[in-house]
Amino acid sequence: MSPHTAGRGRVHRSLVTGLPLALAAALVAAGTATAAQSGDARVVRTATLGELPLGAFSNALLPGSVGDDRGVKLGGIGSDVYPAGRKDEYWTVTDRGPNGQIKVDGKKRRTFPVPGFDPAIVKIRVCGDTVEVIDAIPLTTSSGKAVTGLPNQKSRDEAPYTYDAGTALSYDPNGLDTEGIVRAADGSFWLVDEYGPSLVHVSARGKVLTRYVPEGLHLTGADYPVVEALPSILLHRKINRGFEGLALLPGGDLVLALQSPLSLPDADAGNASRTTRLLRFSPRKKAVTAEYAYRFDPVDLVDPSEDDTSELKISSVVAVGGNRLLVEERTDKAARLQLVELGHRSDILGGPWDDDTTSPSLEQLDDPAAQGVPVLAKRLVVDLGKVAGVPGKIEGIARVDRDTLALVNDNDFGMTDGAGAFDAQGRLVDSGISTTVTYVRLPKGL
Repeated sequence: MSPHTAGRGRVHRSLVTGLPLALAAALVAAGTATAAQSGDARVVRTATLGELPLGAFSNALLPGSVGDDRGVKLGGIGSDVYPAGRKDEYWTVTDRGPNGQIKVDGKKRRTFPVPGFDPAIVKIRVCGDTVEVIDAIPLTTSSGKAVTGLPNQKSRDEAPYTYDAGTALSYDPNGLDTEGIVRAADGSFWLVDEYGPSLVHVSARGKVLTRYVPEGLHLTGADYPVVEALPSILLHRKINRGFEGLALLPGGDLVLALQSPLSLPDADAGNASRTTRLLRFSPRKKAVTAEYAYRFDPVDLVDPSEDDTSELKISSVVAVGGNRLLVEERTDKAARLQLVELGHRSDILGGPWDDDTTSPSLEQLDDPAAQGVPVLAKRLVVDLGKVAGVPGKIEGIARVDRDTLALVNDNDFGMTDGAGAFDAQGRLVDSGISTTVTYVRLPKGL
């Protein structure tokens, strides 16, 4: 289908290679294969996404959606990665788009330099040391409008501003900060979002079918169905730390990972906590069926260069058979993969820890297990921070085979924070960080 038919479409390989500006030099490799070894795990291959103008990419999907991309290139597709069925092919998803922070009068403002950007599902292929875009699907509302990456609610989300933090932008109830992705057997996709936080069911063509949000969110004005089906305790999610990991279990259930501990009873408690939560969702029942307490390791164990506990995050969860999951604990500079098994004895759904009047809260407990909380047992599989050749800010992980993982980093579209992110002409001063796919061979199979 042509991208200009009915005002939207998909980027196929033939289109990608034929776009103006686009893509003559795009998808050129900048990386080289490596076999660097550290400990028992080792990098066996690295591939890099070339430079693809963000405006050309977006306007091929939804014509006219981006008027000025300010020199930003396609990136941010490392929010998650999921096998596409063929060797070296993967489904990925962008996050909400280029964004940063600039201080004005001592307070940080969240900037969106390309506010028309529409989050997209992007299919990639790894060819040697090159990452190629072979398909892309725009996320759209029920009536075919763009699902932007702008915040939803003034009462809960950061206010959006232009690239220079000088002008306020409008909130968008359709906006999604998309993160995890899996593909269902019927060809539809499931995504998670940080704003709600929410679970989003998307058709094979990118239309939002249903957005599942916490009870009591009261999101109005969205141009797609919104269902309050998640526990209300999630209303206490930390700003920009909603759902980030998503896994599809063999039986069809989904596992949603909350990136960081809830702010219960307040932000200070959440920032100091090492206990976050995983949810199990049944697409058949359209309901959460279980909840689990997950305990981070101390931050200096995950990342010896870091002493701030609030920097701990879960960015990816991967199903590895039965009820087993790989869980990525990370900071921006280091990551460790833990193996857990979800059992009914670990389920805390509907108990006192889902009541926000419980004191102390789950997040405040120094040792939840000692207080009778069935914290998930875990086993370290690999410390990626000790594997030479693994980049920082790994957010997407896919299982390639029994002993190989594919890792994708989030390069933040080349954005950095601060007033220096753009030059005097309003063009991006690129960070120089590329999007890469890195294959890691594990010493023992999963």
